[in-house]
Amino acid sequence: MKQELKIQKGNVLIGKPNILGDSTFNRAVILIVDYNNDGVVGFIINKPTTENLNELIPEIEKDFKIFDGGPVEKDKLYFIHSRPDLITGGINISDNLFWGGNYKNVISLINSSKIKVNEIKFFLGYSGWADIQLREEIKNQVWLLQEKIDPEELINCDKPSFWNEKVKSIGGEFLIWSNAPDNFNYN
Repeated sequence: MKQELKIQKGNVLIGKPNILGDSTFNRAVILIVDYNNDGVVGFIINKPTTENLNELIPEIEKDFKIFDGGPVEKDKLYFIHSRPDLITGGINISDNLFWGGNYKNVISLINSSKIKVNEIKFFLGYSGWADIQLREEIKNQVWLLQEKIDPEELINCDKPSFWNEKVKSIGGEFLIWSNAPDNFNYN
């Protein structure tokens, strides 16, 4: 009997190399922050943008990277963090990992150095699916579904090579993914 696919908050999706030129999801690692019968919301955690937080919010005095969270609502800023003791109003994703909270509080905490780069991560946009759509994509191995990854590791990964590290750690038949060239025309 085949076990039913269990998707939940805190899971991570690892995208296979894309030969169709989809730069958004190609080699993406996505943290699922919300899951219910209506759909799935996640953030791409391994694709930094060229923008910094203080460029978008001038009252912030520190330099924080911003990541491409996905193709939906790219004009909106989101964040995950590991400081529920300081940031009120966040939604629990998994062990010591939260989504959102009081923005004004965050600005004050950043400017007073009470919250650090390794405790919060910002995204422009998010990734979203209908439940049935994501299940079908996982079944067709567009995504590998991983159980929870250490929250600190999710917040601190700041480069596209994180995808390669995750694929290699899975191993087995998926090791071939880690050897796929960025541009399939070079193959």
